[in-house]
Amino acid sequence: MLTKTIVRKVVNSTIRPASHMAVLSRREIEQLRDVTGTGLHKLFRKCALAVLSSGSQVDSCEELMSMYPDFDIQVSERHQGIVLEVNNAPAGAFVDDQLIEGIRYHLFSILRDILYLRDITSNHKNISPNLQISHEIFYRLRHAGAFHPGVKPNTVVCWGGHAIPVEEYDYTKEIGYYLGLRGIDICTGCGAGAMKGPMKGAAIAHAKQRHKSGRHIGLTEPGIIAAEAPNAIVNELIVMPDIEKRLEAFIRLGHVLIIFPGGVGTMEELLFVLGVLSHPENKDIELPIFLTGPASSGPYFDSVIRFIEMTLGATSLNLIRKVIGDPELIAKLVNDALLHVTRERRQRDDSFHYNWSLHLDEAFQEPFLPDHESMAKLQLSRDLPTQVLAANLRRALSGIVSGNVKEQGINAIREHGPFQITGEPELMQAMDELLTSFAQQGRMKVQGDYIPCYEIVTDSTA
Repeated sequence: MLTKTIVRKVVNSTIRPASHMAVLSRREIEQLRDVTGTGLHKLFRKCALAVLSSGSQVDSCEELMSMYPDFDIQVSERHQGIVLEVNNAPAGAFVDDQLIEGIRYHLFSILRDILYLRDITSNHKNISPNLQISHEIFYRLRHAGAFHPGVKPNTVVCWGGHAIPVEEYDYTKEIGYYLGLRGIDICTGCGAGAMKGPMKGAAIAHAKQRHKSGRHIGLTEPGIIAAEAPNAIVNELIVMPDIEKRLEAFIRLGHVLIIFPGGVGTMEELLFVLGVLSHPENKDIELPIFLTGPASSGPYFDSVIRFIEMTLGATSLNLIRKVIGDPELIAKLVNDALLHVTRERRQRDDSFHYNWSLHLDEAFQEPFLPDHESMAKLQLSRDLPTQVLAANLRRALSGIVSGNVKEQGINAIREHGPFQITGEPELMQAMDELLTSFAQQGRMKVQGDYIPCYEIVTDSTA
């Protein structure tokens, strides 16, 4: 007796998502590829085949799998987002080799909910603490709709002071205008001054260019909102849990950094990114940094550069480029830098929307709670690795920001007096000169005379 062989039509295809599920974390992709008992591949394969067999009269998972034993579905990461590679899928789900839209919706719905179920039931034991934090930041940004898959690198992060002179504010607005004429999006700390100016300039330029999808992203955190309340131009406001996650979000979401004149907070941000980029694992990462301001801000940047050279050294200094008094040139340089970033992301096959390749040590991720004890214990010596020194200097400045503007820090200073910052004599002298120059330039306090919330103490044993 002859056995009749049933030949079923199958299709191989690449399926692109039409939803926010175009963006998955590295951890989620690993789970979907994992074929072990703890992975999600087997479950996703079964569910996907059921969806692709929509309309079939088969009501048994086992029978369906036996009908399509060679069916497989794999998640592949691209710099513009993820795609699903399906092999030997039921042909009835396709029209002219294109997946039916309703089935595409169902396919990515099950992907979304399988991952969500795993996320709320898994304790992530197999992932290191620093990667857990990077994934948490990714999830928060995705939840806020911050990722636009398929869009080439186009986001410029602007850091600078919220209380700056009119001339400097006008300059930041000019920079934003020339960036906006080129269709570039702006991300800032969402406050006033150097955070508002670039957005305002870009908004005008976007309107002139009839660019209706211009993004003005504001990243903040609860402890600083009172000092830097969101300006009215922000059209995407994202609140991160603490200052460290806010800073990491900036450098993973943004593609180029512009540093305008500012105070201690701006210096804290600059030390953060220089410290991260100083790590040996990040030596090939493209994250261009420009320092710029009007001609009158020359003394400010001279102080900043002297401090970086004295503390972190020439290697860190080579990571930044200073351009004074030329907004249009900065816009052209930024536009060119975005092209370099795009090429580099493609070469590494890293996503455009989230810089996964950056390595961050725990020192840049663990929340630092500045009080008198933690500030006094900070190790500040040039004998430390560059990235460790940068992390500790960043923490010291974070404590000063807290003592200047945050309720908890102000109350601590009021009760126990100034924070004590101790370190190597030459390094402490450099810090004292930097902070004194900020005070003399009126960058430590919006109005009135500044009373320091800190004392610089030379470590006699250093």
